[in-house]
Amino acid sequence: MIIRNIISLIFGLILVVSCQHGGGNYYMENVSLEEEDYWSSNDEEYNAIVEHPFRNSLDQPLSTFSIDVDNAAYTNIRRFIFSGQLPPANAVRIEEMINYFDYNYPQPKEEHPFNIITESADCPWNPGNQLLQIGLQGKRLKDDEMKPSNLVFLIDVSGSMEMSNKLPLVKKSLNILLENLNENDRVALVVYAGAAGLVLPSTPAHKKTEIYDAINRLEAGGSTAGGEGIHLAYKVAKENFMPNGNNRVILASDGDFNVGITSEKGLLKLIQEKRESGVFLTVCGFGMGNLKDGRMEAISNAGNGNYFYIDDQREAKKVFSQDFRANMYAIAKDVKIQIEFNPKFVSTYRLIGYENRQLQNKDFENDKKDAGELGAGHTVTAIYEIVPANKTHSSGIDLKYQEKVLKTGNGINELGHIKFRYKPLDNDKSTLITHNIVHQPKTFEAASRDFKFSCSVAGFGLLLRNSSFKENLTYRDLLEFTEPLVNKDKDIELEFLEMIKKAAQLQDI
Repeated sequence: MIIRNIISLIFGLILVVSCQHGGGNYYMENVSLEEEDYWSSNDEEYNAIVEHPFRNSLDQPLSTFSIDVDNAAYTNIRRFIFSGQLPPANAVRIEEMINYFDYNYPQPKEEHPFNIITESADCPWNPGNQLLQIGLQGKRLKDDEMKPSNLVFLIDVSGSMEMSNKLPLVKKSLNILLENLNENDRVALVVYAGAAGLVLPSTPAHKKTEIYDAINRLEAGGSTAGGEGIHLAYKVAKENFMPNGNNRVILASDGDFNVGITSEKGLLKLIQEKRESGVFLTVCGFGMGNLKDGRMEAISNAGNGNYFYIDDQREAKKVFSQDFRANMYAIAKDVKIQIEFNPKFVSTYRLIGYENRQLQNKDFENDKKDAGELGAGHTVTAIYEIVPANKTHSSGIDLKYQEKVLKTGNGINELGHIKFRYKPLDNDKSTLITHNIVHQPKTFEAASRDFKFSCSVAGFGLLLRNSSFKENLTYRDLLEFTEPLVNKDKDIELEFLEMIKKAAQLQDI
């Protein structure tokens, strides 16, 4: 065990050096095969994913799900690929890959905090089928719209956090976040190992030296009493609650809780109780080898939160600086989507990704049912694959299209009808928005650049999962329609292209 820990520490240092001095824009280019062998014998955990099947629009015309703004899966997949391994299938949450990227959706102009965009075109990996893209664009906040923040950093300082890409990277990440706070914000620091403790009481953010010193004094050691730390963090957040402010706990850990409440069920119950306090939750995963990804994602889902995996300092800057407002300031909560497909044009359909965000149809109107939060300026994208209808037969169900289209012969030119529900931050009663999807089929080549790029990311996810729904899609096909889309001035897109090429090589090994 001692020898393995030494190897782990050396490996972590190699990763940091390769990330900081690698001489390129891409992540971990210099990881060796020996390091890959270490990663292959790890204790990481991922929740099982069962992909959505195709559903008949006559028998099951409604599709209901919660939005998801997490993107941890993308950076975790990146970590695997650039270390020389394909990720396990259950690490590939396609919706988080798609939502890692921003899209040029128009800003909302009406009273609602987000705008709705839909587009459909031919499916590039399944000729004859179509893809439907549904996009949400959250309202961007101006400087004078920013509410003061009451932030509580909850830091895992257990022995499992010793590696350089764990607690040392946590410290750098929090220092980056601190630079984005102003004099009206407050910060507290709670740590947990064998026990939980308050390292820094709630402190005005302008006292940066005091906060920096508290962060930089943190050291790892001991077991992991995650439940006790969560209790204390929420207690501190509640004691300093800002009624009209941004109240949030930021948890940084590898998720390896092993003292006190350790089961996922017990932790979820705890978080569900705490979310009633009005305090939001951000979960940040760090490190490799024992990352409990499924647990971290489930905790964030239960706590009115979001989940990120931070693999290097560059990603820390993206989460805590570049996308700071989107990730730290919610503008709508419990956002749900329900689509009724028109059997005149849709034979069967399936939602790509969002497997653990699926809701029962009756949950759509139940304001007690938790759903996802939307951050300031966030984009959220969902993609359906559709088998177009050739012949239609009424099932007799009293629904919009089956009554008006099939029974009466009405020629409504709609692919479907979307309902959105969301709650304003200061209200527990949801607001309903409706949107009709006009049937405007077109070729993939004629689709917008955003449509084609999001479909490329979805296709990459299908290949990484070796999904049965990828049909005859190959990495060569994916590269052929992705390469012309990539903006050469954006490192994030160049890196995505490099990931596809690297994954193609690993697939052939």
